[in-house]
Amino acid sequence: MSFKSLILRNLVKNMKNYYLYVFALVFSVALYFAFVTLQYDPSMDAAKGTVKGEAALRSAAVMLIAIVMVFLVYANNLFIKRRGKEIGLLQLVGIPKGKVFWILSVENMVLYFGSMIIGVFLGFVSSKLVMMVLLKTIGIEEVAQLRFSSEALVQTVIVFAAIYILILVMNGLFIKNQEILTLFHSTSTSEEKRQKVSVFEIIIGVLGLGLILLGYYLSTKLFDGQFTMMEQMFLMMLAILGSVIIGTFFFYKGSIRFVFNLIRKKNNGYLSVHKVLSLSSIMFRMRSNSILLTVITTVSALSIGLLSLTYISYYSAEKSAAESVVYDFSIPNEENARQFLEKLDEKQIDYSTTEIELLSIKTDIANIINLSFERPSVEDGSEVPMVVISDRIIEDMDVEQDESVFINSNTATESFMTFNKGTLTMSGQSKVFDLNFIGLRDKRILPLRLTGGGFPVAVVDDTVYQQLANDLDPDVTNEFPLFFGVDIAEKSDILAANEVYNDLQIDEYAGHASQLETFNSQKRSMGMIMFIVGFLGLTFLVTSGCILYFKQMDEGEEEKGSYTILRKLGFTRKDLLNGIKIKQLFNFGIPLLVGLSHSYFAVKSGWFWFGTELWTPMIIVMVLYTLLYSIFGILSVSYYKKLIKQAL
Repeated sequence: MSFKSLILRNLVKNMKNYYLYVFALVFSVALYFAFVTLQYDPSMDAAKGTVKGEAALRSAAVMLIAIVMVFLVYANNLFIKRRGKEIGLLQLVGIPKGKVFWILSVENMVLYFGSMIIGVFLGFVSSKLVMMVLLKTIGIEEVAQLRFSSEALVQTVIVFAAIYILILVMNGLFIKNQEILTLFHSTSTSEEKRQKVSVFEIIIGVLGLGLILLGYYLSTKLFDGQFTMMEQMFLMMLAILGSVIIGTFFFYKGSIRFVFNLIRKKNNGYLSVHKVLSLSSIMFRMRSNSILLTVITTVSALSIGLLSLTYISYYSAEKSAAESVVYDFSIPNEENARQFLEKLDEKQIDYSTTEIELLSIKTDIANIINLSFERPSVEDGSEVPMVVISDRIIEDMDVEQDESVFINSNTATESFMTFNKGTLTMSGQSKVFDLNFIGLRDKRILPLRLTGGGFPVAVVDDTVYQQLANDLDPDVTNEFPLFFGVDIAEKSDILAANEVYNDLQIDEYAGHASQLETFNSQKRSMGMIMFIVGFLGLTFLVTSGCILYFKQMDEGEEEKGSYTILRKLGFTRKDLLNGIKIKQLFNFGIPLLVGLSHSYFAVKSGWFWFGTELWTPMIIVMVLYTLLYSIFGILSVSYYKKLIKQAL
């Protein structure tokens, strides 16, 4: 047989066995080419000026390269080990190592670059769809067109050619360093099958579960006001991260064997064929794959968590804009407000206005507040210049002369500020007012940017307010003495009013805000981040799913003899397949459930920094991730079904 015939037959065989690897390679090339094409698409010009779209896509492309490179190198190592016997036979019949390396390189080159050509074509075809999704997500009214970018092609070829060279180098080192005898045992010595569970493994298993639970507990205490310094917060985050990651590693290293061993002891060692094919197999294999499973679980949790947080921010953009700006237009300047209202009258746009006089009063809040962070403008962290308003302008609120109520705070502020009932002191130039703080009220009447991003506003009795207004401390700057909130009567006139607002360039002044512009800005910025995180998460999902699938292919080949014996003993295909289904449920379900659990506690601890809605966005992300991940478990069951069919 000639070398050409040998290469051709091996190519056909490899395509049949490694079709999912080819699919993942095609998918990776297509996604990368589409990403790079976005960088050179003129439609992105509309996004570059506001959300730095080009820089974001370039960063995503680099991360995408890292994910793809790790996957391709790992998959190649699995495949070349599976072909150990074949490589050994070629050397046994007299073919030198250099020639064997040349044969494998030609096969890999045809398979690799053939997949890359298909991937580039699919990336080009789908680039318009990707652009449409991106523009729709960030809310830019541009028409996406199908364009072929030669710059993107060159960049894609260079990147994947470099990865191919790295694969060749690793293949060459593998062939050079392996002896013929070890090649025939390259797949049979990769898994540990020691039956007895040691005391050390039991300790590791219990410790792993304990560390994970400790990390979860600390995450619930991260923003409850117990940690009062930035350094403490940072150290606590490191402790949570280290506890969860180390705990996850110990979980795969010992906890699973420990728990499954308890199940086996409960059955007195008498296991059904289903448990033999599922629990016993996982019990002795997950330990040797603990590092791989820890990485997959950690990155899965990171992907789900980041996507959940960005989707929370994107999903909550409209409600967040309404809470942060309050009115359709917020203008803390009388001259600008009059100018804007005159233009609205010219356009015959109906509106209503809210005028609020604001005071900035030095307030000692040491007795009522516990700060998690020191305000940079205050030396001792307790005396702050607070915005003070009269209860006269709030219809449903009447405050006594010796009392004060705080309003206008948000969830993020309250997460690191704990307010207690007590006495606070407001100081004018010559007078001092001691007031009883009676609590927070869930009410917003001022934009958050006027109050330090969510620091509360103090409401006092109108009599006290007038006395404070007549005794202002000249050392305390009152940047916004009068605030105008403008609401448009007909929502259909919002766009026209917003055009007037933009034409006057009012937004260039400090403290001014348009609710629509705030919503669009958050939608664009978080939409871009969500788009990038989503595609990177999808890439990792596909690559990690493929890696687990390849591991199942290896395990299936090793256990094929066991299936033959079980079939000869009288067990049916259905009996074996039911056990395999349980096994795949554990193999794919355990990393998925642990990843979902990690991401849930991570998102739950600080979601309020990103938006106003938690459950709907997080559940949508988790369900989609689970459905996509389940595809690889189904493919693994199909592969085992073929093996069982071939067992006899």
